[in-house]
Amino acid sequence: MGHVYEEIDDKLARWLTDQPVFFVGTAPAGSDGHVNVSPKGLAGTVAVLGPHQVGYLDYFGSGAETIAHVRDNGRIVLMFCSFDKRCRIIRLHGSARVVQFNEPEYPKLRGHFTRELEKGSRSIILVDVTRVADSCGYSVPLMDFVGHRDVYEKHIEKVPEEKMTLESALEKNGSSIDGLTAQ
Repeated sequence: MGHVYEEIDDKLARWLTDQPVFFVGTAPAGSDGHVNVSPKGLAGTVAVLGPHQVGYLDYFGSGAETIAHVRDNGRIVLMFCSFDKRCRIIRLHGSARVVQFNEPEYPKLRGHFTRELEKGSRSIILVDVTRVADSCGYSVPLMDFVGHRDVYEKHIEKVPEEKMTLESALEKNGSSIDGLTAQ
């Protein structure tokens, strides 16, 4: 039923970037921490950077679980689902690192994303993909995509520039719910 791919080829890369939503799963290294799954969506925020590398723009939000977990152990999985007529789920397992917006590597990587909204982007989560696998997706519901929400853009435009700093982000989201640092 499922298939493991050697790499992300051009056809799969197009399919991945065409999906309106994907999910990010991470967990702390210890067995007593909370597993986290975060939905991601805004168009143009995911990019395939090579046959074994993807990245996504990470925006200021209500938490910092992914960043804290990645800094703790690097383990990550991205799951993309088809909600249209083609039944398909793709999971990208790998090791991630955080490239914050104030790091020298950020502008070069940022050029790979088609998302125009720069304000609010706190980092790029860069994933070295070690396993690419699909599964049927037969039980994933069939849904019509209506559009991306504009709530984030409207919210972030009201935030003063002086609040769009790494220090401000860490003040609100400096650690995970388990107390792991997001710095």
